Amino acid sequence: MQEELSIDSQGGPGGYGVRPADPDAVLAGLDPEQRAVATALHGPVCVLAGAGTGKTRAITHRIAYGVRSGVFQPQQVLAVTFTARAAGEMRGRLRQLGADGVQARTFHSAALRQLQYFWPRAVGGEVPRLLERKVQLVAEAAGRSGLRVQRTELRDLTGEIEWAKVTQIVPDDYPVAVVKAGRDAPRDPAEIARVYATYEQAKRDRNVIDFEDVLLLTAAILEDRPEIAERVRAQYRHFTVDEYQDVSPLQQRLLDQWTGGGAGASLCVVGDASQTIYSFTGATPDYLLNFRVKHPDATMVKLVRDYRSTPQVVHLANGLLAQARGAAARHRLELVSQRPAGPEPVYTEYADEPTEAESTAHRIKELLAQGVRASEIAVLFRTNGQSEVYEQALADLGLSYQLKGAERFFERPEVREAGLLLRGAARAGNDPLTADAPDLAAQVRAVLATRGFTATAPAGSGAVRERWESLAALVRLAEEFETARLAAGEPADLAAYVAELDARAAAQHAPAVEGVTLASLHAAKGLEWDAVFLVGLTEGTLPIIYAKTDEQLEEERRLLYVGVTRAREHLSLSWALSRSPGGRASRKPSRFLDGLRPGSAAGAGRSPGGRGGVEGGAERSAGRRAPRGPVKCRVCGRTLTEAVERKLRRCEGCPSTMDEGLYERLREWRSKRAKEQAVPAYVVFTDATLMAIAEDAPTSTGELSLISGVGAMKLDKYGAAVLSLCAGEDPDEEQAAEADDLSGEAVGDLAADDAEQARQEPPGEPSEGPGEQSRNSPEK
Repeated sequence: MQEELSIDSQGGPGGYGVRPADPDAVLAGLDPEQRAVATALHGPVCVLAGAGTGKTRAITHRIAYGVRSGVFQPQQVLAVTFTARAAGEMRGRLRQLGADGVQARTFHSAALRQLQYFWPRAVGGEVPRLLERKVQLVAEAAGRSGLRVQRTELRDLTGEIEWAKVTQIVPDDYPVAVVKAGRDAPRDPAEIARVYATYEQAKRDRNVIDFEDVLLLTAAILEDRPEIAERVRAQYRHFTVDEYQDVSPLQQRLLDQWTGGGAGASLCVVGDASQTIYSFTGATPDYLLNFRVKHPDATMVKLVRDYRSTPQVVHLANGLLAQARGAAARHRLELVSQRPAGPEPVYTEYADEPTEAESTAHRIKELLAQGVRASEIAVLFRTNGQSEVYEQALADLGLSYQLKGAERFFERPEVREAGLLLRGAARAGNDPLTADAPDLAAQVRAVLATRGFTATAPAGSGAVRERWESLAALVRLAEEFETARLAAGEPADLAAYVAELDARAAAQHAPAVEGVTLASLHAAKGLEWDAVFLVGLTEGTLPIIYAKTDEQLEEERRLLYVGVTRAREHLSLSWALSRSPGGRASRKPSRFLDGLRPGSAAGAGRSPGGRGGVEGGAERSAGRRAPRGPVKCRVCGRTLTEAVERKLRRCEGCPSTMDEGLYERLREWRSKRAKEQAVPAYVVFTDATLMAIAEDAPTSTGELSLISGVGAMKLDKYGAAVLSLCAGEDPDEEQAAEADDLSGEAVGDLAADDAEQARQEPPGEPSEGPGEQSRNSPEK
């Protein structure tokens, strides 16, 4: 995986290299378009940069050229991006180019420093404490608002509050704003607005602020206090914004205050509208696409030479975007590969998910045997829930892997301990441990050996293997550091290496850990590998089932485009026709592959605005279920929040009208069906669904279908028997006996049919897992 350690595709300085001797040397090796960016030092500049075209290279060389030529004073330059990793990479590159002193930070980090400095003068007293995680306070706010919220719903509520704040929507305006934005709220918008308002009051009561407040308060101070705004503009005169397609309205508001908002600001922005994949968090490409409107005299440069991917990968990426629609698609960039030809992308259809995962693991093992490093291989999927089967498949073959979104490298206990040991050895000078070591890497190995490090990796996976991989990364880093220092004619001793580690830790500039990367497509943004496996490419997964509008579907297409453009040489795209071995082959490959994979035609029978789901497709072909609104208690009228209550359509404490006899007959019937089909009883119907049926005693198929948990598949299979029971009759045993046994895919489909009605997913990426935060959080 290329992170900050490697050399750029064109051989320019990426992690290590000789510092340019003069300003002209900074420009050496840039292509004509990159050079045009680097030498555009005056006025606004807009860089439209396709994937793999060297955008970070271009803007860092622009900053370095401006500093080295004397046009920019380093302390007057502020470069902002969205993640700590990207900011760390930028600082590392600038340091190697001789542009020390330039500030490269995330939006939140830069704003927080200004807020802490100016708060005593603008407001007085100490800055309120920063609330690093808002989930607990959101849970409290929900309780104070009279709502009982499950743990999974807290993430949804928190995401809605964050979206509202970055789009500058106050609680009272939230319900209308949701409708206007066409946003699918996870529950009653009025309830969310109430929780939002209560959350804001709870923060005031505790004198705390969240990360969105950092931007809001900083922008407000600069707007209300012109003398403070002038001080900031006197400090920072030149601005660079990376990934500008992901700017939110709140971030743009702050940026306008930093620059003064004038048409002639010294502002350079870079982005690619075709890589906008965070709209659900409030990000918008509109500021990038309309930059020339606000800045009529801006210098515009397009970077389309792709140094990352082979012509075969680039051809697929261009073909994917050629079918796109909307504003972003109208500004798409046609990439031109600069690399030699490579293998064609491989499309593979599998019978089921375990087979897909096992085959992927075996293909990875073949690549490793061919000399591809494990850290240069990635398996990418739409949701984190897909990772487990691939973790197991890799572990079964003894292949190490790492999940993106885990703990930061320099914060891992083994890395911190290793740093202390190496620092002690460097201070000791003639340490007996390192006296006989012939080179720097050998010295590092000798020091780490005191804590159990060996040259051979431990068997299997898990915590022991992860610890070894971290220490091995430090050894490889020592090898590369020594090679680069000797080439530059500089000493490469242990003290210099420890200083390099300290600098990297401060910049979060981590080396690559040697293991296959497993990551969601969102987490893969900004990374690249020699070999990429895009898995699970079925309708209902990509596009995700809850992508309903044209724009949501186009964002799903862009997400696949991001995945494709992560690959340098080897690219595999696969899908499985069923979930489990022996299951019903009901799935279809993603519509986005139509016209690209062999034997398919563009737009093969799918409506551009249709839903992405195929599982349970028979249900939707007959009539798509309308989006569910808030469910009210039929007794007291209160909005219901718990899954069981929503099924029963009454509060748990409100009086029940359930027919106890009918309920027992339904349970007895369910037990027989489950035994016949060799499945758990809940797969037939859950207890909550049986209670709802016993309360409603439906007399027709239409009435039965209105009960939550009775989808089309279950209605077709069990409807007649259930209605017979409700009518006081014995169900037709012959009809029940003729029902197909449930197995494999059918079991999963019925369980999913029940789960779909009991839960609504948010419109964005499902949980990114531990360590991941939203795109507009400071440290993703």
